[in-house]
Amino acid sequence: MPLPKPPSRKGDLLQSADYEAQAAPKADKRTTRARADDTPAQTALDLHDVGTAVAARAPAQQAAQHAALLSAPLPVARPPTPVALPPVVATAAAAAPAARPRKPRSTGPAKLFVLDTNVLMHDPMSLFRFEEHDVFLPMITLEELDGHKKGMSEVARNARQVSRDLDALATSSSFTAKNGAIDTAAGIELSKTGHREAGGKLYFQTMLLDVKLPAGLPQGKADNQILGVVQGLREQQEKSATPRDVVLVSKDINMRVKARALGLPAEDYTNDKTLEDGDLLYTGVLPLPADFWERHGKTMESWQQGGHTFYRISGPLVPALLINQFVYLETPGAAPLYARVAEITGKSAVLKTLRDYTHGKNAVWGVTARNREQNFALNLLMDPDCDFITLTGTAGSGKTLMTLAAGLSQVLDERRYTEIIVTRVTVPVGDDIGFLPGNEEEKMSPWMGALDDNLEVLARSDSSAGEWGRAATNDLVRSKIKIKSLNFMRGRTFLNKYVLIDEAQNLTPKQMKTLITRAGPGTKIVCLGNLAQIDTPYLTEGSSGLTYAVDRFKGWPHGGHLMLARGERSRLADFASEVL
Repeated sequence: MPLPKPPSRKGDLLQSADYEAQAAPKADKRTTRARADDTPAQTALDLHDVGTAVAARAPAQQAAQHAALLSAPLPVARPPTPVALPPVVATAAAAAPAARPRKPRSTGPAKLFVLDTNVLMHDPMSLFRFEEHDVFLPMITLEELDGHKKGMSEVARNARQVSRDLDALATSSSFTAKNGAIDTAAGIELSKTGHREAGGKLYFQTMLLDVKLPAGLPQGKADNQILGVVQGLREQQEKSATPRDVVLVSKDINMRVKARALGLPAEDYTNDKTLEDGDLLYTGVLPLPADFWERHGKTMESWQQGGHTFYRISGPLVPALLINQFVYLETPGAAPLYARVAEITGKSAVLKTLRDYTHGKNAVWGVTARNREQNFALNLLMDPDCDFITLTGTAGSGKTLMTLAAGLSQVLDERRYTEIIVTRVTVPVGDDIGFLPGNEEEKMSPWMGALDDNLEVLARSDSSAGEWGRAATNDLVRSKIKIKSLNFMRGRTFLNKYVLIDEAQNLTPKQMKTLITRAGPGTKIVCLGNLAQIDTPYLTEGSSGLTYAVDRFKGWPHGGHLMLARGERSRLADFASEVL
């Protein structure tokens, strides 16, 4: 087909009739004459008039436009024409409703949740987390928010974020024509600012509720005033024609206890919890059934590549597998199988055998695995394709020692990374000892006692170097390890670094996101923690940032997780972990 001639003059401006002609469905050349005589079967979208969605044209007018469009010569140059929907799509669009209403999860009337101040300061997005239910804010809650908005702490930042969200909701709502005040009786739709998951409304307290609480409760305390608001709203709903439940939401345990003692329903804010039970956390290990070979051996394919054996299996076990999940099969009288899921394609999965780090010839910086889980962990730590690794386990399970040994081996021996960056949350177990002198690394050194202990163990592993050799190695190792504080991580980018985040169970999900997003090209991040040793207030096993990261990264091809179950520190530490 020859190309059209280049334009020789400027294109003419299209008139409104031309837009209408282009919006009309094009007729087939072979049936043009027949359709010109008959009535057209479809109606098209009118793209010229924005106010109307569908324009119903007369049949004679449509036929004239079709004939004029086909007989008109091709203009030399024209601006781009609007794209018209096909006739079937246009008809469906005309028949479809404007917006499909969201189906609520509950069939009864929407509940009214009264939020405590600590809920808003804990999660600034909690206003939009109650789905189709409504939210009520007492005035004392706004007063407490105003009192906590100053400062650079996480609580102050959350209070300022809530204030900005409330201001955006107030400015986007409908106003009365008299004095410009908010129509509080009708409420403010929470979806006005773009949060479509929130289908309820926001109500403010605008009048004093005359409620008599027990004389033992001080009337001037903020918690008791909120309890009075809940009691007053409940009495109003009982007198209403369409009553609905009024529920207090608070992170304060004592306040929930007082509310239940007064006969008021109270709940904890659970939207930030990744898991309800810490025992349901992904472990990263799956034991294979005893009849694994009998059920999967008929269609199994195996091959060897790069010193590893690969098995392609298809069967009932495949839907339960995740990428980088470890599987093992130990049967008496047979060779054990230790493998990792390398690939999942449809109904088949590929298992890759592991490298045996329990043998001395595969020691990592003089460290060998003492149990099955440590062997799995070293396979993850030494894999260059794994960019994010999380290790959890009891005290003394070897998390920090193996991570440091793998980091030193890949920094000094393999030159895969340039240096090791170690950081942790500075949350004291007991009372704080005050300010620490020195620069950043000197201030962080008291918090890095675990790092010093493990470096001492790694330095003793090389007994053939002598005293001078060990001293030189220790200086070299120290020069490759940098200790950084979490307070100065914002805005940084780590290139080809081996980042170790110790005591990650004390991180919030927001802090965990801040740290992980610092990773640049060629960087590996390893998070270590014990969920049974959380020292941060208001954090639990279900809401910890470590639990959040484990749950979100499971099944990612470049991430792995492992839970170390056995402690190898000493028999005293193992017994104390069990009985204390």
